[in-house]
Amino acid sequence: MTERKPPGMSFETWIDHQITQAQERGAFDGLEGTGRPLPQRVKEQTSYEWALEWARRQQADPKDLLPPGMALRREREDLALRVPQLPSEAAVRAIVTDFNARVEAHWRRPQDGPDAVPGLADEDALVRLWQATRPPPAPVEPVAAPEGARRRRWWHRRVR
Repeated sequence: MTERKPPGMSFETWIDHQITQAQERGAFDGLEGTGRPLPQRVKEQTSYEWALEWARRQQADPKDLLPPGMALRREREDLALRVPQLPSEAAVRAIVTDFNARVEAHWRRPQDGPDAVPGLADEDALVRLWQATRPPPAPVEPVAAPEGARRRRWWHRRVR
């Protein structure tokens, strides 16, 4: 942790003093981009354009920058793509229940401005989709009775 600014010293002087000490320690040696000028920024660049540029530099997916309501809408659309890979109907129902709980929590949060209102996922429709993508069950072969044993008819049985 850094020391506190001494009383009576201006803030700018204190910052300059800390930078000088760090240079003397070699804290800035070997940094990436040393000696190269900073990239020029467009003054008319919007915050959205800046965020997209930042995402490209960080190799992030621009979909991660969506507002919460839009992100939930996109996730609802992607549920139909995720459902066929799930192992069981219970897993499908669990994912849909979790998604719907997050949508309901989003509805309860106060919004700063207009937001895309995500809808709930239809659990039964997604279960039907999952069932439609399952391979048909293998036919069960009947078990053959042993050769010598014949089944007696019910009217041939004796009452004892």
